[in-house]
Amino acid sequence: MTAPLFSRTHASLGEFALRPVDPAGDAELLHGWVTHPKAVYWMMQDADLAAVEAEFARIDADPYHDAFIGLHNGVPAFLMERYDPAHREVTEVHEAAPGDIGMHFLTAPTDTPVHGFTLAVITTVMDALFAEPGTRRVVVEPAVGNTAVHALNKAVGFEIERTVTLPKGEAYLSTCTRDQFLAARGENPC
Repeated sequence: MTAPLFSRTHASLGEFALRPVDPAGDAELLHGWVTHPKAVYWMMQDADLAAVEAEFARIDADPYHDAFIGLHNGVPAFLMERYDPAHREVTEVHEAAPGDIGMHFLTAPTDTPVHGFTLAVITTVMDALFAEPGTRRVVVEPAVGNTAVHALNKAVGFEIERTVTLPKGEAYLSTCTRDQFLAARGENPC
């Protein structure tokens, strides 16, 4: 398995890390995640295993889109996608600036939720994105009805820019600068 490209330690929850998705090797795992009822906003509810593998192979081949398995203490626990908003997802509704990066994330379904886990996941995702020196702002486009992710986005510094219409429906185009993220974490952005 590929070594993690990024890792961080959460004081009470342990280690979080990211490694690239292996489309063939991770297809079964990802199929279980993206077709679970909790992943309704991922819009792959009816996808079969072959379709999931094909989707992640497409992402793997795309120079403007990447997918990563998130590990919690070494165990796959979440998915992150990053994309270039000048070329993918929001090109019709967002004028990308230098340093913009787009993101999606999904936590794996579980029967034993851990308090603070999803906030630790999105914080890990944001840490990883801002670990790249060229990243100035993260762009997301969650569905208007996805209230749980709106609260998480706000907790890490995202601000809703406006409501937009995308092929998947109405969404909140939201952005978070490095300074907004650091401020949300209680760190001095200067």
